[in-house]
Amino acid sequence: MELIFVHGALVRDGQWWWQPTAELLQKRTGVQSRSVALPSCGETSLDELSGGLAADAAALRRELDSVDSAIVVGHSYGGTVIAEADHHDAVEHLLYVSSYLPDAGTSQGVIMSGESDPVSIDDNGDGTMSVSGYDASSFGARFLQDADDETQQRGWDRVTAQSAGAFMTPTSAAGWQGVDSTYIVCEHDHSTSVELQRFHADRATRSFEVPTGHHPFITRPDLIVEQLEALLE
Repeated sequence: MELIFVHGALVRDGQWWWQPTAELLQKRTGVQSRSVALPSCGETSLDELSGGLAADAAALRRELDSVDSAIVVGHSYGGTVIAEADHHDAVEHLLYVSSYLPDAGTSQGVIMSGESDPVSIDDNGDGTMSVSGYDASSFGARFLQDADDETQQRGWDRVTAQSAGAFMTPTSAAGWQGVDSTYIVCEHDHSTSVELQRFHADRATRSFEVPTGHHPFITRPDLIVEQLEALLE
């Protein structure tokens, strides 16, 4: 059994985001974690960047092809990648953190369009999109308000442009359907509204709520590992 982490939009280096939880999970259970390098975030090659959502889903499937069994964790946009990757025999369980379980035919852009206070994103004119109007301080206040200043800065350092295809391409599958799943609602999330989280949480097998911001696997890894331990048992 391994854990495969699919990070959110407009950032890179999923291993850094997941590391606090990865270390605690391995210490308590021996389970190792890996993170999917998302082509749409420029984490593989420039040739794959334009592949958008489809390339990201293919990257997840390649990771799953290399293991016998896995728990897949989707954070934010990562849930849309899971949906597009469709069903895979290696998936034992899906864990969603402030994420999405979209129907087939739904794009990330459509999911986000219903937010009353959406994250500001601009088209860069080169086939990519980036967060707009943020600096290290305002980014930290929105996405990592429950982390210390150093962690907020390190998160900001990992913000990146992402292929517009990640946002505009409708999903062709709903890989979450028929798979045992758990959804973690982040009650103090300043990025994804609690209302939108609860809408998607209702589609999971079960859900629970934690008093954290958008990245509890950084700020409260103990809460995430508790749920993973329960799944492993």
